[in-house]
Amino acid sequence: MKNDNRAVTPEQAEKYSEAFHANKAYVIASRAVVNNGLMESAKDYEVAGRLSPHFSIDLKQGKITNQKQSGRCWLFAALNTFRYEIMQKLKLNDFELSQSYLFFYDKLEKANMYLENMLAIKDEPVGSRLYDFLNADPLQDGGQWDMLANLVKKYGVIPKDIYPEAKSAESSRWMKESLTSKLREFAVTLRKAALEGKKSEAQLRKMKLSMLEEVYRILAICLGEPPKVFDFTVRDKDDKVTQDFNITPVQFFEKYVGIDLDSRVSLINAPAENKPMNRMYTVKFLGNVAEGGRVEYLNLEIETIKDAVIKQLKNGHPVWFGSDCAKFGLRKAGIFDRNSMNIEELFDINYEFTKGERLIYGDSAMNHAMVILGVNLDENGAPDKWRIENSWGKDSGMEGYYVASDAWFDEFVYQVVVDKKYLTKKTLKLFEQEPIELEPWDPLGTLAD
Repeated sequence: MKNDNRAVTPEQAEKYSEAFHANKAYVIASRAVVNNGLMESAKDYEVAGRLSPHFSIDLKQGKITNQKQSGRCWLFAALNTFRYEIMQKLKLNDFELSQSYLFFYDKLEKANMYLENMLAIKDEPVGSRLYDFLNADPLQDGGQWDMLANLVKKYGVIPKDIYPEAKSAESSRWMKESLTSKLREFAVTLRKAALEGKKSEAQLRKMKLSMLEEVYRILAICLGEPPKVFDFTVRDKDDKVTQDFNITPVQFFEKYVGIDLDSRVSLINAPAENKPMNRMYTVKFLGNVAEGGRVEYLNLEIETIKDAVIKQLKNGHPVWFGSDCAKFGLRKAGIFDRNSMNIEELFDINYEFTKGERLIYGDSAMNHAMVILGVNLDENGAPDKWRIENSWGKDSGMEGYYVASDAWFDEFVYQVVVDKKYLTKKTLKLFEQEPIELEPWDPLGTLAD
C-alpha cells in the first residue's frame, strides 16, 4: 500500500521509539513520571523561593473560606470582598456571610431562567446546537459577577450564622441532579403546550410559576428556607456591641456592605482575533435573574486592567477576579506561576499558544473566581506578584492563600471587577457602546465554579 503519510505505520512508530531511546533524558523522565506521576515530576520547588508571601500592598482578611464539593467560587469570592468591607466598618477580627443564602436563590432564579429560555426557543428543533446547549446543564453551580450582582440587588446578603451551610450546599451534586430532572420534565410539558398553541403566553407563564413552587420546595428541603428578616448582633475588637433588629437582607447589604454595585464594572482581557480590544461584549442567554441586568464586559489591554486593580487595592478594597486556575499551579505550595510546572522541560517541548489562541481553541477560559488582596510593586512601581485569597479551605495553598506571579496574571487572568472611579475618562467612555452579542457557547460565557 502506498504511504501518503495519512497513517502512522509500524515503521514510523519504530522510528519514534528509536529517537526516544537515543536521548537518555527522555528515558530518565519516563521513569520519574511513571513512578511519581506527571505533576509531581514536573514541579519546580525553587519557584517558592522566588515568590515569597510578602507584599508592599496587603489587605488583611478573616479566616479562609471553603466551598467544598460545590461550584460556588464566584459566590465565595464576591462575599469575601463584601465581608472585608463589613469587617473594616465594624472593626471585626473575622466575619463570614452566608454563601448558601445566595446559592438558594441562584438555583431558584436559574430554574426560572431555564424555563423562560425553553419558551423563548419553542420553535427551535430538538437536537439543534442552541437547544442542546441550553438544555445541557441548566442548574450548574457556577456563575459570573453580573449574575452575583443581580442576586444581591434582589435578595441582599445575610450573616452565615443566621443561615449556615447545609450538606446539599457543601456537596451539591444530588440536589442539582434531582432538580435538573424535574426541570427537564417541566420543559417537556411547557414545550408541548406552547407548540400545540392551545395556551396563551399568560397561561404558559402561570403554568411555569406553578412548576417553580415545586423547585422552591426541593430547595427548602435541601438547604432550609432562608429568613426574610433577622436580628443581627456582633461584638468588635474593642468589645463594643452592634445590634440591628428585624432587618431585611437587602437592608443589611446596603447598611453594612455599602458597595454601589452599579459602579462596579467587569473588565476582561481576551486578546483574540475575533474580539477586538476596547469593545463591549455580552453573551446571549447568559444570566440567572430573568429581569436582571445582562452580563457585560469591556475588553481591555492587560496593563490597563492591572492599573485599575492596583488603584483599588491602594484605596483599601479587594478585587474579585476570574482566571484559569488549572494552568500552572502548585496547590500545596500555594503558587500560580508558569515556571512552577516545568511540563515543557520535562517533555522537551514548547507551548507557544498565545492567550487569544488558547481562548479560541478551547484550551483555556475563566473557570474559577478568587480575590486579589495584595500586590508587590518593584523599585519602578511595577507589579511582580499578587496575593490571592482562594476558597478551597486552609489546607490548600499557604493556609488558603496563594501567590501569583505577574507573568501568570498576564496569561491566565481573564476578568476583574473594579469600581468605575479607578478608570480614566477615556476608558469610561467605552462603556457607552452597545455590546457585541456573542453566541451562548463562546468562551466568555464560561461560568466560574
